[in-house]
Amino acid sequence: MKSANDVKKYVETCREAFWQKVFRVETDYLTARLENCRDILSVGCGPATIEGELIRKGFRLTGLDVSAEALACAPDGLRTVVGRAEDMPFPDHSFDAVIFVVSLQFIADYRSAFARTSAVLRPDGKMIAMLLNPESAFFRTMRQDPSSYVQWIRHTDLDDLEKEAGRHFNLRSEYFLGIRGENIFESQNPAQAALKVLTGRKAPQKMKAGGAS
Repeated sequence: MKSANDVKKYVETCREAFWQKVFRVETDYLTARLENCRDILSVGCGPATIEGELIRKGFRLTGLDVSAEALACAPDGLRTVVGRAEDMPFPDHSFDAVIFVVSLQFIADYRSAFARTSAVLRPDGKMIAMLLNPESAFFRTMRQDPSSYVQWIRHTDLDDLEKEAGRHFNLRSEYFLGIRGENIFESQNPAQAALKVLTGRKAPQKMKAGGAS
């Protein structure tokens, strides 16, 4: 988020029927994959619309964002922390899962963000990163709108992001959330799916010389 005015516009957009439908599908997707996770960190959560729904489903959420203005719009029940993904200000082994809900590509140094994600996760913790898919018609349409949040994106090479994530997590990926105009449907077709999702378990730390981890 760039300013208080940007936050206000974004929150208003989130209330539109189309985006509410998108958020419901994303919430259901996350709910299924966060089974057995209790303490969850959402990085770059903004006003935390989806996070609020996850709280209502019984998860315990912490939201991290650089924008205090965005966090001020977050729902009750969300623990909010102002800070950068690159410096996640939490002790190691604090969370069962870390999620990036279409936020990772807007973070300047995603390599540091992945390293900190691994550090703050408990052993066998889970990372889920929802990424905008630049190959999709949805992305191209959003790119043509000068007022869209997509204009702030920093990273569009998903192969690089996936390769870096693979250094820290036992990873799998899939395309998700077909969008055509106002219609939402299931699709794993890269030309139709708005998102590519990286899901991974924290990789075991390699033993150093002398047996210290």
